[in-house]
Parts: sequence; C-alpha cells; structure tokens
Amino acid sequence: MIKKINLCGKEIEYTLQKKAVKNINLRIKSDCSVWVSANRFVSEHTIEKFLRDKEDFILRAIRKFENTDYSQKKEYYSEKEIKPFIEFLCKKVYPYFEKRGIPYPEIKFRKMVSQWGNCRSKEGILTFNTNLMYAPPECVEYVVLHEFTHFIEANHSPAFYRELEMVCPDWKSRRKQLKKINPR
Repeated sequence: MIKKINLCGKEIEYTLQKKAVKNINLRIKSDCSVWVSANRFVSEHTIEKFLRDKEDFILRAIRKFENTDYSQKKEYYSEKEIKPFIEFLCKKVYPYFEKRGIPYPEIKFRKMVSQWGNCRSKEGILTFNTNLMYAPPECVEYVVLHEFTHFIEANHSPAFYRELEMVCPDWKSRRKQLKKINPR
C-alpha cells in the first residue's frame, strides 16, 4: 500500500508491504522509490517512528540517486561470458586463499537484486550475481576477492577489511565504481 510521510519538510511517498519478516526493512531504489516491509503486527506508528529515525539516510540516498545518471547501462560481458570470466578469476585468486587453508569453494550463479555476491562459508559456497556482466573487470575481480575474504572473516568487521586490503589495496575505489552500476 502507498503511504506518505513528511521528512524534514519534504513529503516522501513509500510503499509499505506487510509480510512475514522479523524486522522493519527499508530499501531505497535507484528510481528514488522507497520500500518498507514489516510484520503485519507492527503498528503504523512504529513504522513511521522507524522512518523518522532513518530520515537522514533516506534523504541522502534519494539525493544520491537523483544526482546519478543511470540512463546508460553498459554491458561488459554477455550472459554467456560472465560465468566463465568469474570462474577464471576465482581460480586466479585462489592460491592466496589456499595458502590460508581455505578449500576451493563451489561456485554458483544467479540473478540477485540487492547484492553482487554471497559467501556461505560454512557450506563452502560462493554465489555470484550474473548482473556482474554490467561491471568492468576490476569491479568483478573486487567482488570475487571480497567474497573469498569472507572465508577468512565471515562479517564486515575492521578485521575483514584489513584482510581485503591485503589482496585488493584499491578496494574502496572499486566498490565506489561498483555502486554506480544499476543493471535494472
């Protein structure tokens, strides 16, 4: 259902979805639409308080998307090419992780909405978003290194980023470049 809330004098329209979730979830999409999902037992007052608590984040995200040109969607690889390229990169970076005692993971692919890759370290599985076909090679390599690093540090703690910096010293600029890509 479509709702409205006033944040810092600006009327914001958001889509509220009531579903079986534990937390109130917030997503601001590149078209500047705001989506909220919450459990059906959460009151509208609680949802509005949540949005007011997040108003700086929401307004900043909307401004960012308004000032970013997503009109050009450049394909660096075809759908057929991206999987072998990622598999090649996994084999290329693996020797470093092998020395750290990491067994070679199972590599999977699928289209994902909110992430470029995923590591299930306990199961030994890396999953990559096939939309990486819209990312330049250095960004694809960053995602591969990022996901492999999760085998060493499972979270995004400072220790994780220290590990990532050892294998990808320019990870911040690559991540910044990746954030500008909108394959949708």
